[in-house]
Amino acid sequence: MPIINYRTREINCKIVYVGPSLGGKTTNIENIHQLIPDKNRTNLSSIDTEGDRTLFFDYFSIDLEDIAGFKTKFLVYGVPGQPYYRSTRKMVLNGVDGLVFVADSDKSRLQDNLDSLEDLKGMLKEYGYDYESMPLVLQYNKRDLFFITPVEEFEQVLNQRKCRSFEAVAIENNGVMDTFKAICGEVVQKLNNTLAQQFGGGMR
Repeated sequence: MPIINYRTREINCKIVYVGPSLGGKTTNIENIHQLIPDKNRTNLSSIDTEGDRTLFFDYFSIDLEDIAGFKTKFLVYGVPGQPYYRSTRKMVLNGVDGLVFVADSDKSRLQDNLDSLEDLKGMLKEYGYDYESMPLVLQYNKRDLFFITPVEEFEQVLNQRKCRSFEAVAIENNGVMDTFKAICGEVVQKLNNTLAQQFGGGMR
């Protein structure tokens, strides 16, 4: 659930990019950060992990227009996909409001995608979060490769929830902002629904 501070009239929503190592999470976040005007975001902070270009985590906040008098921010994180960084992923997932699962389209990495998704489900369960209702958008990255997993197969094995999904080539910035806008929309929609249930009215 987003953190709502009624005293300061501010809402913080946390989005986390997850998926297998070297799948394109970092590239997505770096491109999003570059495309957002300076006045609407903080600096991108990162800590490199040893032996991999994947970042320990990425973080930035985006100040949006006021929603029903609340100043709204999205806090955006990316986490390393390697199995031995599971504790880091779990730590960052604490308090998550929305997820982007970045799948690697390389045909040889299909099992890595499946393992990463199952690992995600397990960590959410450990926190008591419901995977089936968590705002989620899938991105099928690296569609420029020659041997790739067909979208239809991805939809069957990764997207059983029938969430919104996008093809992407993150290094060329194709599909990056579409994915990001979609998850922001999903998070805001769930927030509206939650507030409507609690207070008889939502945020527009």
